[in-house]
Amino acid sequence: MSESAEATSPAAEAPGQANVGESRTYREQLYAAWWTWPLPLVMAGLLAAEVHMGYPGIRAWLPYVLLLPIAVAVPLWLGRTKLEVTGGELWVGDAHVPLRFIEDAEVVPAAEKRRALGPELDPAAFVLHRPWAPASVRIWLNDEDDPTPYWVVSSRRPEQLAAALRS
Repeated sequence: MSESAEATSPAAEAPGQANVGESRTYREQLYAAWWTWPLPLVMAGLLAAEVHMGYPGIRAWLPYVLLLPIAVAVPLWLGRTKLEVTGGELWVGDAHVPLRFIEDAEVVPAAEKRRALGPELDPAAFVLHRPWAPASVRIWLNDEDDPTPYWVVSSRRPEQLAAALRS
């Protein structure tokens, strides 16, 4: 199958979503951790209270109505990322790669994650880093047409993701 035929496949029409009849091998949603919620709420509350003290009338309650929902939306938006191995492809958010191009997958433990994302990181690598996910998986690619040597993807269950990619 050519690359252009893959781009027009039904899986490309529904990114990250498994088609009916396809079996999922692995699925994970990288929800934002509980400790990401208080800081935006406190900051929005303090900023709204500061504006409230300075302006009477409608301008007093308007910052609460605007800023507090934004402070809730930010952690929800950060936690929308899905990791999925389905239909012969690895989906990481909106990015995807066919499993036939995956050469190997290795778990990067939490102790080595900083080095893997710092001095050892290839500038051409694809990175999806979430600080609340303790470990990562480095996925080596074998595609002559793609300049990306590997992907580094944060995961809460890196061993299961690596096993799903190897099988």
